[in-house]
Amino acid sequence: MIGQALNRVDGPLKVAGRATYAYEHWVEAPPLYGFIVGATIGKGRIARIDTDHAENAPGVRMVMTHHNAPAQGPRDESIAVEYWRAKPALAGPEIHHYGEPVALVVAATFEQARAAAELVDVEYAAEPGRFDFAAHMDDAYAPAVVGPGIPADTTVGDFDAGFDGSAVKIDQRYTTPYELSMPMEPHACLVEPQGEDLTVYVSSQIVDAAHASLAATLDIDPARVHIVAPYIGGGFGSKLNIHAETILAAMAARALDRPVKVALTRQQVFHLTGLRPTSSQRVRLGAARDGRLAAIAHDVTMHTRPDREFGEPTAAPTRSLYAAPSRSTTHRLVPLDLPQGEDVRAPGEAPGLLAMESAMDELAHALEMDPVELRIRNEPSVDPERNVPFSERRLVECLREGARRFGWERRPTKPASVRDGRWLVGYGMAAAIRGHFQGPTAVRVRMEADGTVVVQSDMTDLGTGTYTVLTQVAAEALGLTPDQVRVELGHSEFPASWGSGGSWGASNSCTALYRACHALREKLLSTALGDTRSPLHLLDPAGASFSDGDLNVAGRSEPMSEIVARNHPDGMEADGEIPFMADDPNYTDYSIHTYGAHFAEVGVDADTAEIRLRRMLGVFSVGQVLNAKTVRSQLLGGMIWGVGAALEEDAFMDPRTGAFATRDLAQYLVPVHADIPDIDVTVLDGYDDKANVLGSKGAGELGICGAGAAVANAVFNATGTRVRDFPITLEKLLPGLPPMEA
Repeated sequence: MIGQALNRVDGPLKVAGRATYAYEHWVEAPPLYGFIVGATIGKGRIARIDTDHAENAPGVRMVMTHHNAPAQGPRDESIAVEYWRAKPALAGPEIHHYGEPVALVVAATFEQARAAAELVDVEYAAEPGRFDFAAHMDDAYAPAVVGPGIPADTTVGDFDAGFDGSAVKIDQRYTTPYELSMPMEPHACLVEPQGEDLTVYVSSQIVDAAHASLAATLDIDPARVHIVAPYIGGGFGSKLNIHAETILAAMAARALDRPVKVALTRQQVFHLTGLRPTSSQRVRLGAARDGRLAAIAHDVTMHTRPDREFGEPTAAPTRSLYAAPSRSTTHRLVPLDLPQGEDVRAPGEAPGLLAMESAMDELAHALEMDPVELRIRNEPSVDPERNVPFSERRLVECLREGARRFGWERRPTKPASVRDGRWLVGYGMAAAIRGHFQGPTAVRVRMEADGTVVVQSDMTDLGTGTYTVLTQVAAEALGLTPDQVRVELGHSEFPASWGSGGSWGASNSCTALYRACHALREKLLSTALGDTRSPLHLLDPAGASFSDGDLNVAGRSEPMSEIVARNHPDGMEADGEIPFMADDPNYTDYSIHTYGAHFAEVGVDADTAEIRLRRMLGVFSVGQVLNAKTVRSQLLGGMIWGVGAALEEDAFMDPRTGAFATRDLAQYLVPVHADIPDIDVTVLDGYDDKANVLGSKGAGELGICGAGAAVANAVFNATGTRVRDFPITLEKLLPGLPPMEA
């Protein structure tokens, strides 16, 4: 059952409109609706706020500002992971960035709340803000860590000596813009007060974090907070934290003793949720004439919010990708008065590999070497920085298989040398690497008296197929059919997990479930062997098996439903857990990653510089596949995301105000169907026994890693023009196009 392309078990609910998302929940009392009023300056203070007209508008029940908002718990920086910290809102008159909430208007309808929000009159004392990243690069400082506790800087050997002594050198700077996750479902919630308790229906990737963060913010007993998140309409990192809409809805619900709904508009998402920091990346590569790297340096500078430090681990993938005796990676942060940086799908790898794999292509061009061969030639035997073995590393196999399937031997060796009518045609490729992570996760499994099984965890399904893969693992482990398994997710009353994010969700929850199922198997076996009424009484348990709903021992069998009904009529339960990766010796003793190789063909209009993706292939190694259909969907979506990063996505920030000007999907461009041809995805058979007992690793973000660089390298191969300021748009590419022949 594990690995089969089982259709999504929640699919019928979704296509019938019966999968209830956060904003769609309906409770007994009619809800009120909140609308957030955002600051119209980028830095300063509220000098005066007049809510009289708004409070007297039709349907309005409350206007909350910093004057009447309840006291909130402080942000506790000692909590290691940001997602679990308190997140106060309307806590004072200070304005930290454009769009920061200055009021919440609550009314009987959404339209009334939105209309009244226009009547809130705010007078500001504006202050000079730091908005322009390039103008403040000299203010950069060195953080201690980036991401989830990753060292900001690393050094191996003597980079300067290795680089200076290299026969061929690349020293280039690449820039990436602000980017946002833009899930299909905007951030939304419904908060229902029930006496001292709050039930919060919220779009959250990590239920346990939402639970802890909200309780800490409201400064109430966590037992009084109940999070419900059975279905999430995408997150891509933006729902790892809870945001202002949830905090404000909870405060208003408590104050009014009424259910309150708050949803962000698409425009508000740009200023009220986190974003991927803009970056400036200097990559230096020093190699011998045979292409072997002697020195690698990857220096990243990015923005952070002054009062809430966030550093994306952009140079981290470089540390494990290629062999070189002398190496250096650094991260620097520039404080700007902008929304907080947060994890966006494939944090670190997405922007970092866009730069590193572009630089490797530049090195291949300088060496007049096949880019695939250059990468194979620099394949490490152990992790180049940690000096530990890889758990399973099949990057070279991905490269070779991808080259074979794509027809890489037909690649134009000379840029701008192949035309198809008015189109300049080029090939590009890039390697992919993504760390595999493990977080503490618990799952409960219960067999009912009728032999059906219920799986429970606060784990979430973002649309990725979690319900389905958990169904498959439980069915295989207990010898059942999928329709005998019911999976219940996304409730804070269930065993806690690290939810969905970082590509850890499926492997973590499935591994914990596998352990729970095996604990249940032991209970079933022990119960049957000790039950004088069972035909299995006192038999030798060696070789016991579970299949077709039966427990089989020494040639005899008994339905598991009968064992449970006779001994545990209320059901038999077992729990399974996995620890944090720091407590698992495999993650210390081995370097555990997923890998891939991307190949792309583009056409560039020789007159207009319009870029069209013609075809694309990705070959990936992710350990054991849990579901062939859902893993393909994840990798395919990631590759499309990479195309967007290379060619389209750019949240343009007005350097005068700190406001994002492209704050809707008409101007913040992402790929649409017309942009994307058929994309081919191949996944190698595999099993990584160091990752977990299932041999499975995360795939949700690997598809992005390096995908944009493959497209960018294809654009160079087509035109001979290298654009290092992403995304590659017409005005950047057009001046460098070769002249058209008469």
